[in-house]
Amino acid sequence: MNFLAHAWLARDGSDDFLYGNLIADGVKGRDLAAWPDDTALGIRHHRRVDAWVDGHHCVKAALRRSPPAQRRFMGIALDIVWDHFLSLEHHADASQPALIERCYRLLNERSAPDRLAPMVEPLITHDWLRRYADFDFTCQAIAGVGRRLSGPNRLAELVPWLHEDYAQLKSDFDELWPALFDALGTERRFPTHTTSK
Repeated sequence: MNFLAHAWLARDGSDDFLYGNLIADGVKGRDLAAWPDDTALGIRHHRRVDAWVDGHHCVKAALRRSPPAQRRFMGIALDIVWDHFLSLEHHADASQPALIERCYRLLNERSAPDRLAPMVEPLITHDWLRRYADFDFTCQAIAGVGRRLSGPNRLAELVPWLHEDYAQLKSDFDELWPALFDALGTERRFPTHTTSK
Protein backbone atom coordinates (compact mmCIF):
# COMPACT_ATOMS: atom_id res chain seq x y z
CA MET A 1 0.00 0.00 0.00
CA ASN A 2 2.97 2.36 0.34
CA PHE A 3 3.03 3.52 -3.26
CA LEU A 4 5.14 6.61 -2.61
CA ALA A 5 7.91 4.79 -0.74
CA HIS A 6 8.22 2.15 -3.44
CA ALA A 7 8.16 4.85 -6.12
CA TRP A 8 11.05 6.70 -4.46
CA LEU A 9 13.04 3.48 -4.20
CA ALA A 10 12.38 2.57 -7.86
CA ARG A 11 12.45 6.04 -9.43
CA ASP A 12 15.78 5.54 -11.21
CA GLY A 13 14.48 2.48 -13.07
CA SER A 14 12.52 2.14 -16.28
CA ASP A 15 8.76 2.72 -16.45
CA ASP A 16 8.20 -1.05 -16.50
CA PHE A 17 10.34 -1.48 -13.38
CA LEU A 18 8.57 1.37 -11.55
CA TYR A 19 5.18 -0.02 -12.59
CA GLY A 20 6.12 -3.44 -11.17
CA ASN A 21 6.98 -1.80 -7.86
CA LEU A 22 3.65 0.07 -7.83
CA ILE A 23 1.43 -2.95 -8.53
CA ALA A 24 3.28 -5.66 -6.59
CA ASP A 25 0.80 -5.73 -3.69
CA GLY A 26 -1.88 -6.78 -6.18
CA VAL A 27 0.14 -9.58 -7.79
CA LYS A 28 -0.31 -13.10 -6.43
CA GLY A 29 2.16 -15.93 -6.62
CA ARG A 30 5.78 -16.43 -7.58
CA ASP A 31 5.30 -17.14 -11.27
CA LEU A 32 5.78 -13.77 -12.96
CA ALA A 33 6.31 -15.11 -16.49
CA ALA A 34 3.22 -13.27 -17.78
CA TRP A 35 4.80 -9.89 -16.96
CA PRO A 36 7.43 -8.04 -19.01
CA ASP A 37 10.91 -8.72 -17.64
CA ASP A 38 11.44 -5.28 -16.08
CA THR A 39 7.97 -5.33 -14.50
CA ALA A 40 8.69 -8.74 -12.97
CA LEU A 41 11.99 -7.34 -11.64
CA GLY A 42 10.03 -4.47 -10.11
CA ILE A 43 7.57 -6.84 -8.43
CA ARG A 44 10.45 -8.86 -6.97
CA HIS A 45 12.19 -5.67 -5.81
CA HIS A 46 9.02 -4.52 -4.05
CA ARG A 47 8.71 -7.88 -2.30
CA ARG A 48 12.35 -7.79 -1.13
CA VAL A 49 11.82 -4.30 0.27
CA ASP A 50 8.62 -5.36 2.06
CA ALA A 51 10.32 -8.41 3.59
CA TRP A 52 13.20 -6.27 4.86
CA VAL A 53 10.89 -3.59 6.28
CA ASP A 54 8.59 -6.15 7.94
CA GLY A 55 11.59 -7.67 9.71
CA HIS A 56 12.98 -4.37 10.99
CA HIS A 57 12.90 -3.88 14.77
CA CYS A 58 11.09 -0.51 14.45
CA VAL A 59 8.21 -2.14 12.59
CA LYS A 60 8.06 -5.01 15.07
CA ALA A 61 8.03 -2.51 17.96
CA ALA A 62 5.20 -0.52 16.34
CA LEU A 63 3.20 -3.72 15.95
CA ARG A 64 3.74 -4.55 19.64
CA ARG A 65 2.59 -1.05 20.65
CA SER A 66 -0.56 -1.18 18.53
CA PRO A 67 -3.96 -2.18 19.96
CA PRO A 68 -4.30 -6.00 19.95
CA ALA A 69 -7.76 -5.98 18.33
CA GLN A 70 -6.45 -4.12 15.28
CA ARG A 71 -2.89 -5.50 15.18
CA ARG A 72 -3.62 -7.84 12.29
CA PHE A 73 -4.30 -4.80 10.07
CA MET A 74 -1.46 -2.66 11.36
CA GLY A 75 0.86 -3.50 8.44
CA ILE A 76 -1.52 -1.82 5.99
CA ALA A 77 -1.78 1.27 8.19
CA LEU A 78 1.99 1.46 8.66
CA ASP A 79 2.59 1.32 4.91
CA ILE A 80 0.40 4.38 4.41
CA VAL A 81 1.84 6.17 7.46
CA TRP A 82 5.37 5.68 6.05
CA ASP A 83 4.16 7.37 2.86
CA HIS A 84 2.92 10.29 4.99
CA PHE A 85 6.32 10.81 6.58
CA LEU A 86 8.05 10.38 3.25
CA SER A 87 5.75 12.95 1.65
CA LEU A 88 6.61 15.41 4.43
CA GLU A 89 10.33 14.70 4.10
CA HIS A 90 10.33 15.36 0.36
CA HIS A 91 7.62 18.04 0.34
CA ALA A 92 10.05 20.74 -0.82
CA ASP A 93 11.93 18.39 -3.18
CA ALA A 94 11.31 19.55 -6.74
CA SER A 95 11.54 15.99 -8.05
CA GLN A 96 8.61 14.68 -5.98
CA PRO A 97 5.81 16.21 -8.11
CA ALA A 98 7.35 14.76 -11.27
CA LEU A 99 7.66 11.34 -9.63
CA ILE A 100 4.03 11.45 -8.51
CA GLU A 101 2.86 12.43 -12.00
CA ARG A 102 4.92 9.59 -13.47
CA CYS A 103 3.25 7.13 -11.06
CA TYR A 104 -0.22 8.42 -11.92
CA ARG A 105 0.53 8.22 -15.65
CA LEU A 106 1.70 4.60 -15.39
CA LEU A 107 -1.24 3.55 -13.23
CA ASN A 108 -3.66 5.33 -15.56
CA GLU A 109 -2.19 3.94 -18.79
CA ARG A 110 -1.84 0.32 -17.67
CA SER A 111 -4.38 -1.99 -16.11
CA ALA A 112 -3.72 -2.91 -12.50
CA PRO A 113 -4.17 -6.44 -11.16
CA ASP A 114 -7.74 -7.18 -10.05
CA ARG A 115 -6.86 -7.05 -6.35
CA LEU A 116 -5.48 -3.52 -6.74
CA ALA A 117 -7.70 -2.10 -9.48
CA PRO A 118 -10.43 -0.69 -7.19
CA MET A 119 -7.84 1.51 -5.43
CA VAL A 120 -6.22 3.00 -8.53
CA GLU A 121 -9.04 5.33 -9.57
CA PRO A 122 -9.48 6.99 -6.13
CA LEU A 123 -5.70 7.09 -5.66
CA ILE A 124 -5.34 9.20 -8.81
CA THR A 125 -8.62 11.14 -8.67
CA HIS A 126 -8.14 12.20 -5.06
CA ASP A 127 -4.38 12.74 -5.52
CA TRP A 128 -3.44 10.54 -2.57
CA LEU A 129 0.30 10.63 -3.15
CA ARG A 130 0.46 14.42 -2.94
CA ARG A 131 -2.09 14.68 -0.15
CA TYR A 132 -0.32 12.19 2.12
CA ALA A 133 1.61 15.15 3.55
CA ASP A 134 -1.61 15.95 5.48
CA PHE A 135 -1.94 13.41 8.29
CA ASP A 136 -5.71 13.87 8.55
CA PHE A 137 -5.99 12.93 4.88
CA THR A 138 -3.61 10.00 5.45
CA CYS A 139 -5.91 8.72 8.18
CA GLN A 140 -8.94 9.14 5.89
CA ALA A 141 -7.12 7.07 3.27
CA ILE A 142 -6.36 4.37 5.85
CA ALA A 143 -10.01 4.23 6.89
CA GLY A 144 -11.02 4.18 3.22
CA VAL A 145 -8.87 1.13 2.58
CA GLY A 146 -10.54 -0.48 5.61
CA ARG A 147 -13.97 0.01 4.01
CA ARG A 148 -12.82 -2.18 1.12
CA LEU A 149 -12.04 -5.08 3.47
CA SER A 150 -14.67 -7.49 4.74
CA GLY A 151 -15.94 -7.25 8.30
CA PRO A 152 -15.64 -4.35 10.76
CA ASN A 153 -13.40 -1.48 9.67
CA ARG A 154 -10.40 -2.28 11.86
CA LEU A 155 -8.27 0.26 10.01
CA ALA A 156 -10.68 3.08 10.91
CA GLU A 157 -10.52 1.84 14.51
CA LEU A 158 -6.72 2.28 14.41
CA VAL A 159 -6.88 5.99 13.53
CA PRO A 160 -7.10 7.37 17.12
CA TRP A 161 -4.11 5.24 18.12
CA LEU A 162 -2.13 6.46 15.08
CA HIS A 163 -2.69 10.05 16.28
CA GLU A 164 -1.61 9.14 19.82
CA ASP A 165 1.51 7.29 18.66
CA TYR A 166 2.43 9.82 15.94
CA ALA A 167 5.69 11.05 17.53
CA GLN A 168 6.97 7.50 18.08
CA LEU A 169 5.95 6.47 14.56
CA LYS A 170 7.88 9.47 13.21
CA SER A 171 10.91 8.39 15.21
CA ASP A 172 10.54 4.86 13.80
CA PHE A 173 10.41 6.24 10.26
CA ASP A 174 13.47 8.42 10.84
CA GLU A 175 15.43 5.29 11.70
CA LEU A 176 13.80 2.96 9.18
CA TRP A 177 14.07 4.97 5.94
CA PRO A 178 17.85 5.62 5.95
CA ALA A 179 18.48 2.05 7.15
CA LEU A 180 16.47 0.76 4.19
CA PHE A 181 18.58 2.76 1.76
CA ASP A 182 21.74 1.42 3.40
CA ALA A 183 20.43 -2.14 3.25
CA LEU A 184 19.60 -1.86 -0.45
CA GLY A 185 23.12 -0.62 -1.13
CA THR A 186 24.39 -1.97 -4.43
CA GLU A 187 20.98 -3.46 -5.22
CA ARG A 188 19.97 0.04 -6.33
CA ARG A 189 20.95 -0.75 -9.92
CA PHE A 190 17.78 -0.89 -11.97
CA PRO A 191 16.84 -1.47 -15.59
CA THR A 192 16.74 1.97 -17.18
CA HIS A 193 15.01 1.12 -20.43
CA THR A 194 11.47 -0.03 -21.05
CA THR A 195 11.17 -3.58 -22.27
CA SER A 196 8.20 -5.57 -23.41
CA LYS A 197 7.59 -9.26 -23.81
